[in-house]
Amino acid sequence: MEYHEAVNFLFDLRRFQVKPGTASVRSLLAEFDDPQDDVSFVQIAGSNGKGSTARMAESVLREAGLTVGLYTSPHFEDIRERIRVDGRKIPESALAEFVAAAKPWLVERAASGEPLTFFEVMTAMAIWRFADADVDVAVLEVGMGGELDATSVVDPVASAVTNVTLEHTAVLGDTVEEIAEKKVAVAPDGRPLVTGATGDALDAIRDHEDELITVGTADAAMEPRPNVTVRYDGRVNHQESAVVVSGPSWGVEANIPLLGSYQAVNAGIACVVAEQAADEAGTTIDATTLERGLRRANWPGRFEVMERNPHVVLDGAHNPGACAELASVIEEFDFESLHLVFGAMHDKDHREMAAELPRPASVVTCRPNNARSEDPETLARVFEDEGAGDVTAGTTVSAALRTARERAGPDDCVLVAGSLFLVAEARTTWTRTVVSKRVETLSDADRLLSRANVPAEDAERTRGDAVHRVYRTTAQRRQARRLREEMLAVGGDCAVSGHRGEGEQVDVVLTGTRTQFERVRENLAYADEYGLSEFAGALDAALDGPPSRPAASDPADEPEYPWSDGTAVMGILNVTPDSFHDGGEYRDVEDALERAEAMAEAGADIIDIGGESTRPGADVVPVEEEIERIVPVIESLAETDALVSVDTRKADVARAALDAGADILNDVTGLEDPEMRFLAAERDVPVIVMHSIDAPVVPGKDVAYDDVVEDVIDELKERILLAEQAGVPRENVIVDPGLGFGKTAAEDFEMLDRIGEFESLGCPVLVGHSHKSMFELVGEEAGDNLEATIAATTIAADRGADIVRVHDVRENVAAVNVALATRDPSRFADGGE
Repeated sequence: MEYHEAVNFLFDLRRFQVKPGTASVRSLLAEFDDPQDDVSFVQIAGSNGKGSTARMAESVLREAGLTVGLYTSPHFEDIRERIRVDGRKIPESALAEFVAAAKPWLVERAASGEPLTFFEVMTAMAIWRFADADVDVAVLEVGMGGELDATSVVDPVASAVTNVTLEHTAVLGDTVEEIAEKKVAVAPDGRPLVTGATGDALDAIRDHEDELITVGTADAAMEPRPNVTVRYDGRVNHQESAVVVSGPSWGVEANIPLLGSYQAVNAGIACVVAEQAADEAGTTIDATTLERGLRRANWPGRFEVMERNPHVVLDGAHNPGACAELASVIEEFDFESLHLVFGAMHDKDHREMAAELPRPASVVTCRPNNARSEDPETLARVFEDEGAGDVTAGTTVSAALRTARERAGPDDCVLVAGSLFLVAEARTTWTRTVVSKRVETLSDADRLLSRANVPAEDAERTRGDAVHRVYRTTAQRRQARRLREEMLAVGGDCAVSGHRGEGEQVDVVLTGTRTQFERVRENLAYADEYGLSEFAGALDAALDGPPSRPAASDPADEPEYPWSDGTAVMGILNVTPDSFHDGGEYRDVEDALERAEAMAEAGADIIDIGGESTRPGADVVPVEEEIERIVPVIESLAETDALVSVDTRKADVARAALDAGADILNDVTGLEDPEMRFLAAERDVPVIVMHSIDAPVVPGKDVAYDDVVEDVIDELKERILLAEQAGVPRENVIVDPGLGFGKTAAEDFEMLDRIGEFESLGCPVLVGHSHKSMFELVGEEAGDNLEATIAATTIAADRGADIVRVHDVRENVAAVNVALATRDPSRFADGGE
């Protein structure tokens, strides 16, 4: 079964109405030998905050060294986002495998009048995936209620009810007490249920569950006092807030990437259920693990600040309670006027939502691309009745967002709220990429169209036209249809994924000449009806490269980097005893300085200094020891012409290196330490963001990719966005695909061949391949393969790499020069004989 066929089958299940209960899911799982019996589960139920709580619990458990699954809903751009293992989406191949195996049984059930719903099948798939991936624990966000929810097919080892408000009353009941009774059914056997509920909801929970751990503020409406108390100390920057969680015999102070006092309660609940689950797995969690896990729990679309000056905020508040919480967070920001973009589903209480939101200076309503979306004119009337300022009934999400941003001054705030579907659609403004594809043969075209899930008949029609300028991107299906019309009108072509959705992004392959693309770009600039004007900017970057950084008022203040004009060479200087190629050779400062000067003389543009090895099996180096290794060397290189980079994954080490004179941060974990991105923003320095599954490398770890280049681009895209949200301009982000880190040798070579595709991220690209084990694929010895390294350097430079990171500078500078001379010999006209 092809991936698009599997996705279409799943989406077709949305036509079946919700049927409370677990019997159907249990029957489906029996067809897969009851995988729910092989996994330890955590269930998170509640009216609001359950997604954030689930994400924080998952992050803490991963920080404790466990392999963790996470099941949440809804998704933003890709159905696979709902099911993750250690943060990575379920592969397309795995999704297709499950649907192919389940489809005959599901069709038979539908034919007999007992169809399963979309959510039931997705839940079964998640459980199957977690068992197949052999996770230590999986965290499940409950869909609706508890007792009657599909996720309750599992027997959890830990569970929580975040809070209880009136919701889904047609199914769960007309009172808070009735709804609480349904939710409390997630309580585990042998462990107390964790809850942040208060008032009547808490009383109802107590009536049905004797063993409870309550979480709340010291003055919460709880009698007796909460077992775990939390304190919200307000936001510490535009992305993070400070919380304090205190248990009977433990406590933690942490920054979390979520804003709002209610998130303190969610953090407390997450800490407790994570401890319970870890105990079941035979692992203990200390305060440091809690602090690090909470801080790394990024959760898109939950008061996510996308831009500043003006602030542009995305929040998935979709009911009155969530809107009230959102209003409390907005109060923490100092801005002049609020401009609201609002879209919601028709089954929500729009008047109560509008009443709970802060009074905006202007409102633009819109219709997310979902069949359940409310009419923008109806929503506009609601806000007019509430006394809002300038109210406009808009059309598409992108057009509404653009209008609000045009209205806002630099000291204002643009808020996008009302539905996660709305937020997901708006978020593509910042996440969309247009990837340039090198298509030289019909075989190349066939592979590209297959990976984009284009149906066979369309692929056959398009393949011959694809052997020239080709781009791949994503769009809503209605947008894709319009793109196809535009391309055909100018003589180009457009092939679209066969998978159908309800607002989801689908793959699109555009083929044509540069002139044809330029004409389409001009036409799209005015295509507001389908929200396609944003594509014009994306095509600008694809055709002409990313927009340049605005010039400094004083040219002397404008930074100049060696990768701005051709491929720069970064020389590796390891001051470690155990690095895989040159460990122990340059531990003394004198030896390191002599080596650095030799590399600079040989043509190195950058010297990359590392004090901790990331080779397989390498020991973690304490912060103070790593600082002691690198700082004296960095200080000694103050007079060297080359820039100095520090290779570290610890923000404390990076700060010490910058203080000593380093110019660039090189983070092999891709900003796993959240402080690293804030440090890069504070110091306004370039930061290298590498894609890695583990650092140090875990030998023999099996990592599944559908397409290694596209998957790595997808994952790096979110890392870049985190850096930008912290205040790092995109031109200061350098991406490293991470050859050798969680990839096979064959995958490393494929990334090397397709390095140009990473330009779609709008960042300089670094390739680090020097003496790596990938060259064993061609018969070379790992750790000693100079000739192979030089050959790969030539290929990387030819494919458009902006930086190559190597041990042997002189030889690789020559390789870079050869590659650059084939493009532009004139740049070496004065180079002599």
